[in-house]
Order: sequence, then C-alpha cells, then structure tokens
Amino acid sequence: MASCKDGKSVLDNGKYVRYTPEQVEALERLYHDCPKPSSMRRQQLIRECPILSNIEPKQIKVWFQNRRCREKQRKEASRLQSVNRKLTAMNKLLMEENDRLQKQVSQLVYENGYFRKQSHSTPLATKDTSCDSVVTSGQHHLTSQHPPRDASPAGLLSIAEETLTEFLSKATGTAVEWVQMPGMKPGPDSIGIIAISHGCTGVAARACGLVGLEPTRVSEILKDRPSWYRDCRVVEVLNVLPTANGGTIELLYMQLYAPTTLAPARDFWLLRYTTVMDDGSLVVCERSLGNTQNGPSMPPVQNFVRAEILPSGYLIRPCEGGGSIIHIVDHMNLEAWSVPEVLRPLYESSAVLAQKTTVAALRYLRQIAQEVSQTNVTNWGRRPAALRALSQRLSRGFNEALNGIADEGWSMLDSDGMDDVTILVNSSPDKLMGLNLPFANGFSPMSNAVMCAKASMLLQNVPPAILLRFLREHRSEWADNNIDAYAAAAIKVGPCSLPGARVGNFGGQVILPLAHTVEHEELLEVIKLEGHSPEDAIMPRDMFLLQLCSGMDENAVGTCAELVFAPIDASFADDAPLLPSGFRIISLESGKEASSPNRTLDLTSALETGPAENKAANDLHTSGGSSRSVMTIAFQFAFESHMQESVASMARQYVRSIISSVQRVALALSPSHLGSHGGLRLPLGTPEAHTLARWICQSYRCFLGVELLKSNTDQGSESILKSLWHHSDAIICCSAKALPVFTFANQAGLDMLETTLVALQDITLEKIFDDHGKKNLCTEFPQIMQQGFACLQGGICLSSMSRPISYERAVAWKVMNEEDTAHCICFMFVNWSFV
Repeated sequence: MASCKDGKSVLDNGKYVRYTPEQVEALERLYHDCPKPSSMRRQQLIRECPILSNIEPKQIKVWFQNRRCREKQRKEASRLQSVNRKLTAMNKLLMEENDRLQKQVSQLVYENGYFRKQSHSTPLATKDTSCDSVVTSGQHHLTSQHPPRDASPAGLLSIAEETLTEFLSKATGTAVEWVQMPGMKPGPDSIGIIAISHGCTGVAARACGLVGLEPTRVSEILKDRPSWYRDCRVVEVLNVLPTANGGTIELLYMQLYAPTTLAPARDFWLLRYTTVMDDGSLVVCERSLGNTQNGPSMPPVQNFVRAEILPSGYLIRPCEGGGSIIHIVDHMNLEAWSVPEVLRPLYESSAVLAQKTTVAALRYLRQIAQEVSQTNVTNWGRRPAALRALSQRLSRGFNEALNGIADEGWSMLDSDGMDDVTILVNSSPDKLMGLNLPFANGFSPMSNAVMCAKASMLLQNVPPAILLRFLREHRSEWADNNIDAYAAAAIKVGPCSLPGARVGNFGGQVILPLAHTVEHEELLEVIKLEGHSPEDAIMPRDMFLLQLCSGMDENAVGTCAELVFAPIDASFADDAPLLPSGFRIISLESGKEASSPNRTLDLTSALETGPAENKAANDLHTSGGSSRSVMTIAFQFAFESHMQESVASMARQYVRSIISSVQRVALALSPSHLGSHGGLRLPLGTPEAHTLARWICQSYRCFLGVELLKSNTDQGSESILKSLWHHSDAIICCSAKALPVFTFANQAGLDMLETTLVALQDITLEKIFDDHGKKNLCTEFPQIMQQGFACLQGGICLSSMSRPISYERAVAWKVMNEEDTAHCICFMFVNWSFV
C-alpha cells in the first residue's frame, strides 16, 4: 500500500504524493510528538498546521505508516550491525583461542615425546637440569636464576617486565593448561570465554570477552578494584614510578574480606605495571612482591594472612566499531593452610576464583557499558548507577559486619560460655553517622552504638540456591520465632530494631523489584513487611527493607548465594544509613548441584518424619557422598550503649533462633528427604492426614457422582493420600469460614501457589483470585454450601509470589466429616499454568 521513501508516499491507485521540504519538516515534528496519531488527531493536525491543509487525511495516515516503517527498519539495521560486530569480534576471539589450543596440543605432543625418549635413555631417578624449564602438567616453571634486584627504579622495572612476559604467556600462550569452566559455554550471548586452570600452582582463571567501553575506560575501572570486587576492602597506592616507555609502575597494598567467620582476611603486597604494547593494546599486569623477587618488602599486618598474586592482569585491545576485546587472568595462592580443612575447597578452587573475581570483572564492565548506552530512569525514579551504588553499599556493609576488623571500630564482647554466636560492638562515629532517624510515629531513638551478632554453620546436602530462594520467599519461616518476645524486650531495654523481624505481628511481605544486573545475577528489591502494629509500639505500621539477592542460579559453578537486607525509612534516600544483615551460603563442592530447580519447597516432610527416618537422614548427612556448604549469618543492631548487656543477650537469643529455623528449613530442603520414586516424602504422615484424604475423595464421589482418583477406591488410606498428593491437578482445601484460609494442598497445589504446607496457612482464599474470579466465587459460594459443589469458569488467579496463573476450569465441593457436617471446602484447578 505504501512505499518507504523519504518525502513521498504511494496510494492504493499507484499515484505518488509528493511533499515539499517544509511539509516533510512539519510532519517530522509531529511524528516525534505522536508517532501513531488517531484519525481525529490527524484531522486536528491538518487544521492546526496550515502548510498541511492541502493534504488529505488518508495521505497523512500513509505518511505516518511509512515513517514508522522506516524507523523500524533503521532500528533493525542498527541491531543487526551491532550483532554482526559482536559476532565478528567473538569469531576473532575464538580463532585466537583455537590457535592457542593448537599450540598447547603441539607443546604437549613435544613434551610427551621428550619424556618418552628420556624414560628410555635415562633412569627415572635422574633429573635433567640442562633445560631452561621443568614442565609439569603443561605449565612451565621458570628455574633460571635472575640477578639480584632491589627497590630502585631499575630493579622494579626488571620485575615489571618479567611480570608482563609471564602474564602474556598465560593470557594468550600455553604457560597454563586452561580448561573450559563447567556451565560457561562461549557464544554471542555469553559473558565471554571462561577457563580455569588445571594442575598449576595455586588457583587460576582466565576470561576473554567483549565490552562496549574504550580501552582506557576499561583500564580505569579495573584498576579501581573495590568498585567492582565486593570482597576487596581497600587498595592503597603507596608509590608511583613512571617508565621510559610511557608506562607506570605502582606499589600497592590490598586487603580482601574473608567470606566467612571461620577464616581470617587476606592481604597482598603488589607491584602493578601499566603499559601500551606495540600493537596499541593496553596492558595492566601485577604480581605480589616477596623474597623471591628481591623487591621492597612490607611487614605483615595483624589479623591478616599474607597471600600471593602470581603474574596476572588485563590485556585490553581496541575493537573495530568501538569497544574493547579484553583478556583477564587471575592467578593466586590464597594460603589454604591457614583455614580449617573443611573450608579449603574455597581457597583451592579455580571455579570459585573465576566466579568471584574474573567473571565479576566482566559482568561489571558490561553493566557499566549498558548504563552508558541506556541512561534511563528505572523503578522508583532511580538511575541504574544509583541502584548499583545501593547494592554495593549493602554488600560492603555486610562484609564489614561479618569481618569485624578493628580498624573500622569493631571490638569483641566476652562470650556467654557458648561459642556458637560471636558478638561485636562498634561505637565509631563514622559507623553511627545518620542512624538516629525518627520512626513514623514520632519516637526519636538516640542509638550510640552498633552491635553485630554473627555465626557460621556447616550444611550437609543442601543446595545453596534452593535454600536462598526459600529464605527470600518465605521470611516468616525464619524471622518469626518468638519474635514478639524479642520485640517486647527491645521496647523495655530501649530503642533497638531487629533486622528482618516482623515486629508487631507483621502479616506478610510484599516484594517490590528495583533492578537487576546485566546477566540477572543480582536482584535489588524493596521488601514491605505488612502488619498491624499496636499503637504503643515503637515500630511503624509497615516496615521496609532494602534487599540484595544473588546466586540464585543452581547450575552455576563456584557461586556464592547471598541474601542481604537493611531497614530503611519511608523516604528511601540514596544516602540513607544502612545496617546490612543477612545470610551467605557458599558451596564447598566444585561440581554442579544435582537437585532440580523446580523441586517443591516443602517443610512438612521434615517436620513429620519419625526417629527412624531422622536417623537415616543423619546417616546420609555424615556420609562422604553428601555435598556440603557453609552458611554465615550476620545481623546488626543499633542500640544505646548503656543497655549493651541486655541487648547482647537478646541478640544472641535472636540469632540462635534464626540458626534453629534455618537448620529446620535446610533439613526439609535436603535431598535426603526424597522418596524412593524421586518425589518428596508424603506430607502430614498422620492419621488426621489419611482421614482428610478419605473425606475429600468420598465427598467428591457423593456430590459429583464420579471418582476423584482413577485408582481403586478400596485401597488403604495411606494409598489414597499418596494418590491424592501426586494428583496432576492442583487440589487445595480451605476452611469453611467467613474468611476462608487454606489448610491443605497436594504437591501440584503447592507448586501452583509457590508455597509450602506450613506457609499455606497464611494465605486466604480471596488473595489468589483476581476481581473476575472473586465475583464468580461470590456468586457460586452459596451454591457450594447448599448444593455441595459448583463448577467455576476458567480464569486467572495469583500465586503467593503474585505471579499470574491461568486455569481451564475449577471444581469446588464441600468436604463432609463423619458427623456429616462441612469440614472444609476443596478446590481443584484443572490444567493450570503460569502466564
């Protein structure tokens, strides 16, 4: 109908309509204001713009159609050009990687032949010392003796040049045998080509990727390690020396936070060399300085273990069409001897290093590149950089509390005789600045100290990602234990808020998403804890938490799952004071989690197991085949210092209750509770559950005249419950009251509502229906009570996580007990699915 040519359109009869430049300019202005005007709007445009008065409305409509077509084509062409540039650069990277692998294969073939020849001609006990290097597992360890060096510029330049050579041999050569990291396949949509070391000293990881930033900008970002490496506490530049080739040599001191309370923090004494190669590539490489380099030394720092960075760094090359191709190498010796044996996999795993450091650097660069290209405002009126700053503050504040370093003002309180919970106190003015904010009811606290209660525990056979998701989605399972007692104690001792608590009987949580990072690896959200606080309580009616969630990908290797949150006031200012608390779960295994991400999060299977089943579970937990992870908990409290003893006692009890709840949840989520057929053990394995299952089936047969279960109805009550539990449709029971509350659901029902049998009782019937469903329910409810059943039309309902669910139809019926009175109402949702 229309031709996409500038300045003219073709009508259905084949005639072209030509527009003057002035008319085109006027139409362009109108297009930017309203790209798709209605018929009335087009007529209004003609009336308001005299220059268009001789053009018919139909011709105006065709022009706008053509203009939208050209805009769409332009955007698609731009997108395809961007994809093509990316594919071209990725192809170049893959060709270089292929060349490197071919060199590595050739090297290994040569070495294999060399060793075969040596084994035939020389006894195995002898050692050839004539070679310049000794080869082990594909890595060259330089053994030639270097002349003595000192802290002079010439000596440091010698160390820098050697570091550059060794780094390049790892980044693009065969100095390290690299293997592809599990679960990180290269491709146009991947983060990059990720590899980990095999059989080298220490742990090493390498990444090659594309970023939409210029090389100098990439270099600036990567040098500012604390901005993107969450475990980095500080990097101090102690000296800077220029070199004759225009580069710089820097002497650095760096500290890394410990990931758990069970290990000390690490520090490093480094030389960093920045230079430009002959081909225009920018290189930033570094290594630790020590006795082996004969460089300047730095004395050890108390409470830190001096670790080593072997030649590592960044090779940054400009990419055609803009952006950069970057090679990253991280090679460390983290001194695993200094931590308990159970934690050593964290310090001896190249996969952990890759996820925490190497991949983190690439992800951060891509996030910055996206923010540069899209400066839009996200949820709550905040730009991406502001939200990123909030997530970094949460992460850093949690690390500060977990490590409790004396330089930051922390001091340890004496134990109460039990070593499970450690209490730290911080009265530093910097820590307290801005914390004294009034509550919504006008009460103004005057906290002059911060307390941190922290603990770590070992979890057996529990997938960290599943446990983290449960803690995030079902806060009431861990935050409510005896919380009213603690809230009362807080009111008595003075203004003290419990992080994560439902003070004042909060009735539930509402998750308000804020932002996620480029690869959806990190989620930032606001949690609204709803409730009905008593009038004399010190807490507001609703409580808000800023929450950071990461590591929810079960299939990722070496990831760290974190749930960190901090109370915020209603203003939610970007510079609001934060006291982060939360959980960190780190897998101690190098392989993938074997459990399914869709497994039902059901606690009842643990709560109802008997002694024999618990013993079997414990036997599995203590077996060598079970996976292990370490969970670290740290909670911060603002309080008045003269109430220190009372608040410390309360904090210990509170964190111990959290530990108890988490252990209960972890036990329920453990694969040890899987039945012999791969499903969860039957819930509520009690006579009451068997009776309820029998009543449900009998009432269905009585009111609808057909069998609910296809199997034999004469089977025992245990078999009826089992068949009902595994029924393909979602079956949910609610109380027969004015405000029906759910009391039971089969596995499909729990999956549909995204909840557990324990948390099910917090959900009312009206919460899951939309307005149309509520109308149908109000119409049919009397029929259910009088006739005994009703069939509801298909529609949309909501899960406990507010996700829409479509269902083909629903059947509701009264469940009658032995006295022939209504025990509850049962709903069966047929052919449901998430929208």
